[in-house]
Amino acid sequence: MSEKETIKDEPTASQEQELTENVKEQETNASPEADQSKEEKLQLEVEDLKDKYLRLYSEFENYRRRTSKERLDLIKTASEDLIKEILPILDDFERAFKASEKEDDAAKVREGHELVFHKLVKTLENKGVKVMENLIGNPFDADTQEAITQIPAPTEDMKGKVIDVVEKGYTLGEKVIRFAKVVTGS
Repeated sequence: MSEKETIKDEPTASQEQELTENVKEQETNASPEADQSKEEKLQLEVEDLKDKYLRLYSEFENYRRRTSKERLDLIKTASEDLIKEILPILDDFERAFKASEKEDDAAKVREGHELVFHKLVKTLENKGVKVMENLIGNPFDADTQEAITQIPAPTEDMKGKVIDVVEKGYTLGEKVIRFAKVVTGS
């Protein structure tokens, strides 16, 4: 090879300068786009992570509130089974009082029974148990009462209303633990 051929293969100074300018131009043009796309990708990723975090946080808060409410409800009604078993004893006391009203010699025994009965009632009231009262004459409510039977109403205005209470109903807090058994008018 001759020197002229080697010189032709090698770029001239002006060609080198053009090449370096083109490379620099391409780098500067490509670099902001690449940087922007990287920044945009990172920004989108940050927004996505923030969204996931907020959703997870709100789900946790809802879970915490729900479990707290369930825990309070459980505490309020924890003794429900025991109270349900005690309610028939109250009924027996009331029946005993009605039976002993006719006997004069059992006045002292009746007084003792009444003391025990009232103490038991007070204890249950302190635990949140309430008797459903003033049912006679009011409209039948299927949410709190159970109709045992229907009898012809003594008056026209007593139709669909409670005529007699066979067994008292009880609530524990806002929850019905025993429905009142009633007789309704038809």
